[in-house]
Amino acid sequence: MKKKLLITLSVVACALLLVAGSIAGTIAYLTSTAEVTNTFTVGNVTITLNEAPVDNGKATTGDRVIQNNYHIVPGGEYDKDPLITLAAESDSCYLFVKVENGLASVEETDGATKIADQLDDNGWVALDGVANVYVYGNSAVAKSDTEQTFPVFTKVIIDDGVTNDVLKNLASKTVKVTAYAVQSAGFDNAKAAWDGAGFH
Repeated sequence: MKKKLLITLSVVACALLLVAGSIAGTIAYLTSTAEVTNTFTVGNVTITLNEAPVDNGKATTGDRVIQNNYHIVPGGEYDKDPLITLAAESDSCYLFVKVENGLASVEETDGATKIADQLDDNGWVALDGVANVYVYGNSAVAKSDTEQTFPVFTKVIIDDGVTNDVLKNLASKTVKVTAYAVQSAGFDNAKAAWDGAGFH
């Protein structure tokens, strides 16, 4: 009798466990999930610098180049048109140009033909405290969906009163132009951008 009661109790206990298990299996919890996925793209600032090819100091047709050679004489006028191109979709940036003019002392002085004057006419402003460096417009150039071009200057004119001996004895007979671009984000002004980029 005792054995029968034990078996009966065991069967009842198993049945209760099965019922409890099936109830637990049907409980539904209120749940919710959410997520945020951020995509970060890398900024871009791309420039090129080139000039028209020349023949005997005069611009010719053909692909633009990064170097020309000139044979200078007193009173000579030479085409030299360095042009900075800012690629389409470049981020807002400060544009700089450094002009190391070894011919400054023999340039034509009549009128506004000196390279420094041409820079001014084209919107370039001398950067405070940095020799031979100019910033375009003294402000950042805005991002554009098309490429933008920025002329630096267009010619070099040698004074007709300069002698050949003076020309031969110049310490430097080169005009070196170097272009730079620095993102505007994170900088309050052009000087801060120049210093932050560590250019020399």
